[in-house]
Amino acid sequence: MNVCELLVEPLTYGFMARALLASVVAAAVCAVLSCWLVLIGWSLMGDAVSHAVLPGVVLAHVAGAPFALGAVVSGFLAVALIGAVRDAGRVKEDAAIGVVFTTLFALGLVLVSVVPSQTDLGHVVFGNVLGVSRADLAQIAALGAVALTALLLKRRDFTLYAFDPVHAHAIGLSPRLLGAALLGLLALTCVVALQVVGVVLVVAMLILPGATAHLLTDRFGRMLVIAPALSVGSAVAGLYLSYHLDTASGATVVLVQGVVFLLAYLLAPRHGVLGARIASGVRRARSVGQGVEG
Repeated sequence: MNVCELLVEPLTYGFMARALLASVVAAAVCAVLSCWLVLIGWSLMGDAVSHAVLPGVVLAHVAGAPFALGAVVSGFLAVALIGAVRDAGRVKEDAAIGVVFTTLFALGLVLVSVVPSQTDLGHVVFGNVLGVSRADLAQIAALGAVALTALLLKRRDFTLYAFDPVHAHAIGLSPRLLGAALLGLLALTCVVALQVVGVVLVVAMLILPGATAHLLTDRFGRMLVIAPALSVGSAVAGLYLSYHLDTASGATVVLVQGVVFLLAYLLAPRHGVLGARIASGVRRARSVGQGVEG
């Protein structure tokens, strides 16, 4: 089988074509949002919200409401509970996040186990990108478009909030409102990625692209290009690998993103562990060479 056949054969199946489109949309949206999460230092908050949306998704399913509505409500409830536990006294923020998200995640798992449904809600936990239907794909595309449009339209305000919330407040912006908007978009993005990798792995798609891009560039504008490009490429590569190697699709996509991060961690020109030493050695060699020629 040649390379062309390796690339074309999976797409002859409808479920693989839908999986590829869903993975590309989810990877792009998660990657753009991850740039702000990494800069603000909200990696643990992303983990908390991604797990805490599970009970909201299950209850929305029971009520016949859109999954996104339940996820957003559950996400904001988690943030409010974290703030209440943190402000109550001796519990620090990281402990409050751990307490709230594990409790809500456990509640979600209990609800999944007791709620009768023709839909396998267990797929919400671990993802089922190969089972994405046309209706699921339409929902992923619609929610992804809403989240991506909001992020890009408000990118200047979100960036100022990430770098200097005091300055943002001084020029008339509301840091509290911008933070709430980012959390709402985080909950919405979690719903987009649920079908692809599930609750358990969605945090990886929300953190790895931004962290990788941050190693490769110091300019935020470039991060917004590099992160989705690497994430989409990893999603496509992971899906093809999962097809040909017969591995779990969502986990393979995340694994490829992890390998890309490892390569950037080692070889990034300025911030990589080995890349910085190689670049320094090249500069020293050039300096010595110029001294000899002089």
